[in-house]
Amino acid sequence: MNIRESTPDDSETIAMLVSESNKDVAAAFGLDADNCPKHPSFCTEAWIKADLARGERYFIIADGAKPIGCVAYEKPSAELAYLNRLSVLPAYRQRGVGARLVRHIVEHARSASIKTISIGVIGEHTELQRWYRNLGFTDGETKRFPHLPFSVKYMAYALSNG
Repeated sequence: MNIRESTPDDSETIAMLVSESNKDVAAAFGLDADNCPKHPSFCTEAWIKADLARGERYFIIADGAKPIGCVAYEKPSAELAYLNRLSVLPAYRQRGVGARLVRHIVEHARSASIKTISIGVIGEHTELQRWYRNLGFTDGETKRFPHLPFSVKYMAYALSNG
């Protein structure tokens, strides 16, 4: 399996990966286009093009020539990066694909002298939080937003760059 940075030509593929990889989460938490229209399960090519236009970078992992997952990386400041839209097609889960994408972002951030990688996950998704903790992320605050039908749990990965 190889990981490569996406190009604008990959927007449709990334939208499919993000959407298909998040449909089970939407179902598990009762999310739909009415109560959570911005959930990744409803991702479109236009969303990805907008992300790329504002400087977010996507990385795609493939099994041979078949794209099976992706992750986004955003750098809002010199010392902070966001890991976004980690997505692995259901048929490829439990094989270390997601962890490999996270490690790729960690190394990418480390090479850019980032001090902290931040993520936000569904606050009630305790299984996902446990998975991120096992990769070295620590718990941060949990917030409620009026437009979301769930809380958001922030987690962070501290990088040592020396």
